[in-house]
Amino acid sequence: MGSTAVVNNEEEIVRPVANFSPSLWGDRFHSFSIDNQVAQKYAHEIEALKEQTRSMLLSTGRNLAETLNLIDIIERLGIAYHFEKEIDEILGQIYSENTSFEGDAYNDLCTFALQFRLLRQHGYNISPKIFSKFQGGNGKFEESLASDVLGLLSLYEASHVRTHGEDILEEALTFSTTHLESAAPHLKSPLKEQVEHALEQSLHKGIPRVETRFFISSIYEKEKSKNDVLLRFAKLDFNLLQMLHKQELVEVSRWWKDLDFVTTLPYARDRAVECYFWTVGVYFEPQYSQARVMLAKTIAMISIVDDTFDTYGIVKELETYTDAIQRWDISEIDHLPDYMQISYKALLDLYADYEKELSGDGRSHVVYHAKERMKEIVRNYNVEAKWFIEGYMPPVSEYLSNALATSTYYLLTTTSYLGMKCSAMKDFEWLARNPKILEANVTLCRVIDDIATYEVEKSRGKIATGIECYMRDYRVSTEEAMVKFHEMVETAWKDVNEGILRPAPVSAEILTRILNLARIIDVTYKHNQDGYTHPEKVLKPHIIALLVDSIEI
Repeated sequence: MGSTAVVNNEEEIVRPVANFSPSLWGDRFHSFSIDNQVAQKYAHEIEALKEQTRSMLLSTGRNLAETLNLIDIIERLGIAYHFEKEIDEILGQIYSENTSFEGDAYNDLCTFALQFRLLRQHGYNISPKIFSKFQGGNGKFEESLASDVLGLLSLYEASHVRTHGEDILEEALTFSTTHLESAAPHLKSPLKEQVEHALEQSLHKGIPRVETRFFISSIYEKEKSKNDVLLRFAKLDFNLLQMLHKQELVEVSRWWKDLDFVTTLPYARDRAVECYFWTVGVYFEPQYSQARVMLAKTIAMISIVDDTFDTYGIVKELETYTDAIQRWDISEIDHLPDYMQISYKALLDLYADYEKELSGDGRSHVVYHAKERMKEIVRNYNVEAKWFIEGYMPPVSEYLSNALATSTYYLLTTTSYLGMKCSAMKDFEWLARNPKILEANVTLCRVIDDIATYEVEKSRGKIATGIECYMRDYRVSTEEAMVKFHEMVETAWKDVNEGILRPAPVSAEILTRILNLARIIDVTYKHNQDGYTHPEKVLKPHIIALLVDSIEI
């Protein structure tokens, strides 16, 4: 850890320097031109494939297992967004018709668990008691199921949509995990890859686009029973959407390059590409193009503000900076040191751009909510910086009430709605009241981040970390504190899963963004790694799969 001395008014300022690694991408994403002929050819063929797929979905001759499997494949292939209405109607019908879930079709664990998961993921609050038919008198799952790998896999995936007090699903998770782990080495391809992948990353907690890319290339392509229409549709659709994503990434990269923070603010992380990847995790569909670009710019900007507080500013400067952001007025810029003026102006410009951009739809008034969240996070960053510099360790409850905002997830969730045409003032007002599903998401982000960055923060001399505060308050070891934090993650996931069930106060379209933000955390911080700060191991392969390599057709 180095430090630089700046001579200023007779006193020497020692600034901490974090030495973040440079961007992995250079200027790789500064240009991309779509081949319009290819794009048109794909779009034309997709229209025909879409109609064929729609007739498959709506044909009535199929039994329950076939219907559920078709929906599952369409969702995993990433083309379900074309058929949201149809899929929802079919599942609604299944939910209302099969209230007792009895009969022959229901002795098949695979179909049964798939039905449970799909209904839950679509907001239908189906009871997990239906699984008791697969349990013996002792309340344990029947050992005879151990040889049914597809059934176990389906049960495993279903257990991840559990909410509070669903002991039968806790049991299902343990049972299926144990048996899948022992079966995996003996399986044939592609089932082996599918089981190994699921144990590493459950479908429900995965980033939809990442899971789609893996499923198309590594699993479905190799299935003997694959449907060629669906496979071709999925590949063309993935590649066509990827062209749009690449165009958006160029827009974000050029905006970032023009700001030139890499030169003027060298203390900060240069992660514009990772910021954009994050937004593809929130929504990949074509109608959210504007929303992705706005969200990516905000994440890149908050990253700069975060690093200003965390690795560079001194108390007096940070106080002035915080105050200026609360006032949100360009005339405040004269009170700031030169390096802060750069990010302050960029921040105000960005939100002015949003207002201008949304005024076309008569929606510029919603930007107010995003600004308020920005002011909130800055106030909380300032508290955190003071604690760090003064060496104060707050009680864990005080730490958490401040740290939830600095997780960035209040800000990012609110911002994710800006470019969504469907989001209305009532959605922003609902979110501003911090509903339980948002609190859960913010907690999840904070706690997982704390677990992953604990060692690094400690080595930087930061004592006010969640783990440290918890250890001191409850007089427990690091291991015990980690266990407690992992339990908080489990609880938060159950709250998120509960929050997407009907009846809901807002639309599924609005709720899905919150679920997807939680999924991104699960992936980015896998195995306690901070994949945003250190993208080499965690995010780089995903970025290449989603934003560099197209799928061979």
